[in-house]
Amino acid sequence: MTTPEETADRVVGALLEWREWLERLAQRFVELAPPPEASPEERSWHLERACVRLVTSALDSGAEGGWHGQAARVLNWFLTTTGMEQAEAARAVDAAIGGRFKSWVAPGPGVIESVGEDLAVGLTGRAPYRDHRQWAALEEFHDRH
Repeated sequence: MTTPEETADRVVGALLEWREWLERLAQRFVELAPPPEASPEERSWHLERACVRLVTSALDSGAEGGWHGQAARVLNWFLTTTGMEQAEAARAVDAAIGGRFKSWVAPGPGVIESVGEDLAVGLTGRAPYRDHRQWAALEEFHDRH
């Protein structure tokens, strides 16, 4: 805290940065959501990929030791944007993570993939569709963002 004017400028700047992040996140949710006509296997694939990307984004967010809480929160928000109730989303995310994420410990890609698959299977009862060729363009798009 410095002068009232400098403090106000910092607060406004932080709020604008937070809003921009939320707006980008909302757009990301739209891009990652399973299409309404998706089969259970396709829905599972979309959910698994969304989880992997959103967890990776939380790791890269600068949240440092709090990344795992941010990852769970973002996954909960994502699931609620797909029409799921908050309590159901929280249970699904908690079950998928299963204590595998820890403060100050970055999980390897295999752990993140496993959490994504567990989330998808837990929500759809189906393993994610494995022939990714039909989704190659979408994969590439999501990998760029």
